[in-house]
Amino acid sequence: MKSVRVFAPATVANVGSAFDVLGFALESPGDTVVACLAGAPGVRITDISGDQRLLPRDPERNTAGVSVAALLQHLSRSGYSLPSTGIELRIEKGLPIGSGLGSSSASTVAAVVAANELLGRPLSRRELLPFAMEGERVACGAAHADNVAPALLGGFVLIRSYEPLDVIELPAPAGAWVSVASPSLELKTHDARRVLKRSVSLEAAVAQWGNVAALVAGIFQGDVALMGRALEDKIIEPERAQLIPGFFEVKAAALAAGAVGCSISGSGPSIFALSGSLEAAKAVGTAMQQEFARLSLGSVVHVSRVNPHGAAVLAQG
Repeated sequence: MKSVRVFAPATVANVGSAFDVLGFALESPGDTVVACLAGAPGVRITDISGDQRLLPRDPERNTAGVSVAALLQHLSRSGYSLPSTGIELRIEKGLPIGSGLGSSSASTVAAVVAANELLGRPLSRRELLPFAMEGERVACGAAHADNVAPALLGGFVLIRSYEPLDVIELPAPAGAWVSVASPSLELKTHDARRVLKRSVSLEAAVAQWGNVAALVAGIFQGDVALMGRALEDKIIEPERAQLIPGFFEVKAAALAAGAVGCSISGSGPSIFALSGSLEAAKAVGTAMQQEFARLSLGSVVHVSRVNPHGAAVLAQG
């Protein structure tokens, strides 16, 4: 095998009340990475398309390059037999940067999975997670897993702990449909974190705990209505909403069109809504887009089930 092509999907992190602990994968859109054996050792990025030249080509500054280099270093130290050649990466961006849909995570996961396949699959998907998290450290300064874990593993993923790393895979409810509206603006994660309060009231914390527990219960029970009610976020959403023009109007439009719940995707500016059918999700997506348009903001809407599989190998050659 000399090359592998892998797709990794967009993800919704935070998921309303579950700030920093829950994320899920979408079926589309996503990023694609081709990994090839190279003549020289090390990791090289030969091309990035779809990024408007915004992403670094230097593998030591690119999330995908950093993650693959960490994987190679681990395998070498662990005694795996590696080819004497290096790995070249070609990245095809299908996700806008700073959209709140896990753009950096999709590239990172696709690259790590492709490199692992190219080397004969020495590690399992779960074993790849720490290396994908290293890419997030480059992207936002911290090795968060709530985007990379669902992009890698699929479905809903709960991050119980980082020390030690404890990641719990949850099912993908068959009846849940997601509408995501991405307005034509960029919101950097560090800016979205800067507006957050460092302390919260006990009353707000108790309400948040109840909603997170109900959200997990709704996921296991396949109860989309319960999931929608449990998205209510009393801590993060009120702070970050001020960074997204028209957030409350778009949310109201989604609920009026039939969504059971609605909140910010990741750190924004994308907004996601849950519905109980494809027809409802399409109507909700249209309503969200129309509301953004009324506010003179263009947007792109995606309607998807929860992706149960995560990253997918598309081709080997």
